[in-house]
Amino acid sequence: MAAVALALYIGFGVLALGWRCWMQWRRTGSTGYRGISRRLGLVGLVGGIGFIVAMVGGLAAPVLQLLGAVAPLQILEYRWVNAAGFALAVCGLAATEHAQRDMGESWRVGVDINEATTLVRTGMFKLIRNPIFAAMLVFMLGETLLAPNPVAIAVFAIFLAAIEVSVRSIEEPYLLGIHGDKYRDYTASVGRFVPGFGLTR
Repeated sequence: MAAVALALYIGFGVLALGWRCWMQWRRTGSTGYRGISRRLGLVGLVGGIGFIVAMVGGLAAPVLQLLGAVAPLQILEYRWVNAAGFALAVCGLAATEHAQRDMGESWRVGVDINEATTLVRTGMFKLIRNPIFAAMLVFMLGETLLAPNPVAIAVFAIFLAAIEVSVRSIEEPYLLGIHGDKYRDYTASVGRFVPGFGLTR
């Protein structure tokens, strides 16, 4: 199933990153890529680097398994686990695409502290504040179950940590600074990654 994981991962990269950046450029003249900035501080730098490491590692995990450099963990080497992984990866990819469309022209990768984007509260953003990250986590979990080797498991842990750091330490303070009470109201009523969870009071 490592070959399936690799094919889905390449598809994710093409659709959720490459195609989306191209569409953003066509609409706005900007790819939406903001990169990693030292102005975000050490925590922001760590989160950004962790995200890049996880993205590269997500590609490496199935490749290494196909090459025989790593083996799947026997405890997870079952067809039903692989099937669940496939379902999660496909759903995660579809949800990522849907959430990106819902974000519209405000879509970006990274934060530019001098940029003021619209606070999106429609579509999937009615249910959770970070639907793109949540969908990506579902996709990465699916990838991990498709090729459940130690590298894939480590990559998922790094990805989860990078998202937590980025959202809590960079995204939320940035949006609070830009939108003030509107964002406070939003965080008090809409969950961070899961509906009803991660609310602020």
